[in-house]
Amino acid sequence: MRVLVSNDDGVEAPGIRVLAEGLRAAGHEVTVVAPDRDRSGASNSLTLDSPIRVKEIAERVFRVAGTPTDCVHLALTGLLDADPDIVVSGINSAANLGDDVIYSGTVAAAMEGRFLGLPSVAMSLVTGENTGRHYDSAARAADLITARLLVESLPADTILNVNVPDLPWDEIRGFEVTRLGHRHRAEPCIPQLDPRGRPLWWVGPAGPEQDAGPGTDFHAVRMGCISITPIHVDLTRYQALEKVAGWVDGLRAALRTDA
Repeated sequence: MRVLVSNDDGVEAPGIRVLAEGLRAAGHEVTVVAPDRDRSGASNSLTLDSPIRVKEIAERVFRVAGTPTDCVHLALTGLLDADPDIVVSGINSAANLGDDVIYSGTVAAAMEGRFLGLPSVAMSLVTGENTGRHYDSAARAADLITARLLVESLPADTILNVNVPDLPWDEIRGFEVTRLGHRHRAEPCIPQLDPRGRPLWWVGPAGPEQDAGPGTDFHAVRMGCISITPIHVDLTRYQALEKVAGWVDGLRAALRTDA
């Protein structure tokens, strides 16, 4: 199987190295196309105002001066001689739970793979201050999930967002299918002054868990399970179509009155 691996932590990050090594050890042909530096929080941004430089730094390992979306887009629209069978993004060095997926470059890389017609998986390791960074557990989960996807595919608009507890493999309690939870509002931005007295701001931490009960990705990871959340990129709120149609009727009436 041909696997395209990308991430948002950068091509030198430990998570992507362990992921690529694990997939190669499982017998897959792996190509790594990843950013030249940490691009966490880049979401789905695509570079359109300047050319993108790419350098092959090892056999089938490419460093890209761009975003995670740039990396997958370039790989699938001209950089590679042949399309891979699947796109795997990660292993991210922190959780992508709940609202995190809105900003995540890890998830965005998987989304770009799905946009361009390939099954895609976003892999994250839910690390904390006192955890051991068990990337090998996340890599083992990635191998099982990708193999399963090729045996039985999922709907074409589906991306799997996978969060793995930072535990040794024999302590993980299994796989759980989950929905995205929600966080409270983000913590306040942090103001500072630069050496010349000019104001600057740091984006504050993500908010704490809010909707994090049974069935959510937060809860599954907290229970020691690997969370698999199917997500899709059609942002249409289908349940609101009828309500908004009635609301728009009011706009039409107002337009006729103004005329």
